Amino acid sequence: MFGWKGSILRVNLTTKTFQKESFSEAFAQKWVGGRGFAVKTLWDELKPNIDPLGPENKFIVALGPISGIPAPNTGKAVVAAKSPITGGYGDGNIGTKVAEHLRRAGYDAMIVEGKASSPLYLYIKDDTVEFLPADAMWGKGTYFANDWIYAKYGKKVGVLNIGQAGENMALYAVVRSLEGRAGGRTGMGAVMGSKLLKAIVVEGTGDLAAANPDDMQQTGREDLKVVREMDKEQGWTIQSTNAVLGWLNEVAALPVHNFRKTSHPDAWKIDGERLNEARIATYGCPNCTMHCGIAIRDHEGREAEMDYENIGLLGSNLGIFELDQIGSLNYLCDDYGLDTMSAGGTLAFYADAIEHGLVAGDFRFGDAEEAKRLLDVAARREGEIGNMLADGSLRMARKLGGNSEEYAMQVKGLEVAAYNCKFIPGMALAFGTSPIGAHHKEAWVISYELKQTVRESYGREKAEKVVELQRIRGGLFEMLVSCRFPWIELGWELENYPKYFNLATGLTWTLDDFWKASDRIYALMKFFWVREIPSWDRTRDYPPLAWFDKTNADTEGPIAGLALDMDKYNQLLDHYYDIRGWDKRGIPTRKTAESLGLDDEIKEVEKFTVLA
Repeated sequence: MFGWKGSILRVNLTTKTFQKESFSEAFAQKWVGGRGFAVKTLWDELKPNIDPLGPENKFIVALGPISGIPAPNTGKAVVAAKSPITGGYGDGNIGTKVAEHLRRAGYDAMIVEGKASSPLYLYIKDDTVEFLPADAMWGKGTYFANDWIYAKYGKKVGVLNIGQAGENMALYAVVRSLEGRAGGRTGMGAVMGSKLLKAIVVEGTGDLAAANPDDMQQTGREDLKVVREMDKEQGWTIQSTNAVLGWLNEVAALPVHNFRKTSHPDAWKIDGERLNEARIATYGCPNCTMHCGIAIRDHEGREAEMDYENIGLLGSNLGIFELDQIGSLNYLCDDYGLDTMSAGGTLAFYADAIEHGLVAGDFRFGDAEEAKRLLDVAARREGEIGNMLADGSLRMARKLGGNSEEYAMQVKGLEVAAYNCKFIPGMALAFGTSPIGAHHKEAWVISYELKQTVRESYGREKAEKVVELQRIRGGLFEMLVSCRFPWIELGWELENYPKYFNLATGLTWTLDDFWKASDRIYALMKFFWVREIPSWDRTRDYPPLAWFDKTNADTEGPIAGLALDMDKYNQLLDHYYDIRGWDKRGIPTRKTAESLGLDDEIKEVEKFTVLA
């Protein structure tokens, strides 16, 4: 077996023991890696209805057969567990040196189980694992922890760590790496914190076990140069991801004031041009060809790394249009280890609830200083408000009551990423059907929808495009594991990825092989949900109800008076289910599951529901 190391590292924090376990080539080819390995492991090893923050949950770091190889943007890993914020399968994609180091140490994944008796961190070097006290880092932010680890082990090691938000189990706490990388907005940092695991440090010295190592090296390094030149020619990194902010404002898709508005006259103050002008440094992941992290000087004079999602949700969605103040909010989220998207969505919901008289508070849209204080109390779970904020907008809405759940901008418990889909049916479908909650990474269909098709359409072609993008973005890239930006932003052909895979593994896969593997993991992610919620129905694949409310529609601009239509959305959802071979509830049929080789999984899920 080439490409894969064929081994998984299992670490038990309760007993402070570890072991190396093997897997077959048949397993590798069926689940590929990354998200595939993660969901299959969690399905096999977790009992339904366990507490996501209890010792029974398992924290997984999973790599793919091209993770860390010298090729464009391969410095990525998947972190996964049962999600504390959604209650279903949860994962995240993070840029980290762990991607290469863990493979060089001899592993394709690691499973962390149990709970430590006191805060610790893991130091993994090849065949050894050390369980070391984390007292010096516990209670400190991720920047301190990162620097402490680098001072002890050097800057070449791979690092995953958490901040105070993870320690205090804020439900949208993330895992952090390098200076500005974060992943696992489904609460993966909280899972680490629940286990008293502050950090994972990895140093591997072996090879990457490619079938054609010389060809792999030559091809990968040549392609790194080509994609870097493509970026220089196209200039994408000049504004990076924030280039979309001005466009979203023009087409009425920007989140403003808890998604109640879709544009704002001051949006230009925080757009990509202004971000580029404020740039003091640029960062990226290992093997990155198009560095997306633009750092600016924040309001307090610190270096804060920015991208569109945090500017949209900590900026316009909170009514804040001072770039340096948004930088401060982003810095705090990064240091505490809070997901910037859920933090911005939850604070916006809180301001909205105060405006509607459901809860007393001093926070108002536009108040950056109070937002900073609230991030602190959320990360530390201080007081009633801190605890409510740390639990996210859906749980807060259920506590506050009234009709507030209708304007808690979330899907499956996870706050919506920074695209306002009041009248964008296809992107609303992408959010609704995302298997981990409202994350844009699964199917960023908005560009296709607004530039190439009729915005008003609820036709089958939009469902087809969502499935196509989920197969690519949530399947191919999450299994291999690699960054999708060269393909999305520069037009680097998808055929390059089977090429890397085949050079690594010695196989002869085509893209069609990856589409089937992708459909398999999407089916299993849905089965995971159904096992947790046997009463599963299609309403759990709906976007936020506020987008269907015409009383919440824009009063001016390109979508004035318009909102999503529930009946037409259901028709669109039917198209999606039909394309995937799922029933009207949104559950894979027996025939579909059998065609994907999920015979054992069928037996398990039918203990909880009847498959069509």
